[in-house]
Amino acid sequence: MSLKDHFTPDEEYVREQTENTTTRDVDEVIKREGKISFLMSTVKVLKKYYKLFDVMMMMIKDYRSGNYTAVPWFSIAAIAGSLLYVISPIDLIPDFIPGLGYLDDMTVLTIVVGWIDSDLHRYLDWKLENGKPTPEELEKLENAQ
Repeated sequence: MSLKDHFTPDEEYVREQTENTTTRDVDEVIKREGKISFLMSTVKVLKKYYKLFDVMMMMIKDYRSGNYTAVPWFSIAAIAGSLLYVISPIDLIPDFIPGLGYLDDMTVLTIVVGWIDSDLHRYLDWKLENGKPTPEELEKLENAQ
């Protein structure tokens, strides 16, 4: 068994973390959006999720404000849990380890995006048709497609 296999979270671990996510955690993600955005845009292995991050943030903000409720709580919790994991100093693989530090973060994001992909697409459709996106949001939505 390699070090990567030993320290990479699996679907069961991610599902367990998601089940423990609360609305307080969702609010914490919204509060720490800037820090998460910085990590997603600067860490090489996380950059591929940067455009999706914008959409995920819009979705959880619209959910928390009551504008968009056609999404299961599981999807909101999965987004919040994965983003909190990304900024958490306590990881399976500490982020300061060169080359491996963000591997677990990327794995968590990959699992979660696989679970919520259809919810993200439905949200994109809703946002473009009914959500009255701001010019800034519209640009992010166009970049994400």
